[in-house]
Amino acid sequence: MFNKEDWERAVEFHGHVCPGLAIGFKASVEALQNLKEERSEDEEMVAIVENDACGVDAVQWVTGCTMGKGNLIFRDVGKQAFSFVLRKNGKGLRYILKPGALTHDEHRKLMERVIGGKASREETEKFRELHDSLAQKIIQEPLEDNFTQAPITITLPPKARIFPTLTCSFCQEGVMEPRAKVKDGEISCPDCADEYKARVLCLSEKDISGI
Repeated sequence: MFNKEDWERAVEFHGHVCPGLAIGFKASVEALQNLKEERSEDEEMVAIVENDACGVDAVQWVTGCTMGKGNLIFRDVGKQAFSFVLRKNGKGLRYILKPGALTHDEHRKLMERVIGGKASREETEKFRELHDSLAQKIIQEPLEDNFTQAPITITLPPKARIFPTLTCSFCQEGVMEPRAKVKDGEISCPDCADEYKARVLCLSEKDISGI
């Protein structure tokens, strides 16, 4: 169920009201309700987010799935999609925003002017009103109006681990053991290691057109 106080605290955590935050909030609230799960204190639930936009902040606040705890997984595929999976059985739900759910021509045009620094005070105020109303639309309308929900079963990676810290021989900074590399026979962090590109061929469009 929608909880106004939870929404206000998610907004406080994120910093402002926006439709993007509402997308993650709606998906997260529905997931907890439909999976009959409480906010994750440890790694009871794992969230898989397919974008790095505003909604991810709502996912962290509502579900307790965070990067630091290791139960927030980021897939950089640019989709407004969120999956919530129970670690005890690998079963969960995936929510994806329907195409056109946030389509609003006036809002889009005003956003372009605001971002471009060309909006008047009246246009900025109107944009903010539309911004807020679109957020409320996502939160309060029935889930099926704006989202597709599908059951999923996923084999999750192991729980987060604590690894030894090694010292990079070149910058003298600590690096997690699984991320360490070897350079000139010495332990190196990824920043100091030289990437081997001898068999990597990079062609421009001009090169390709001339082949």
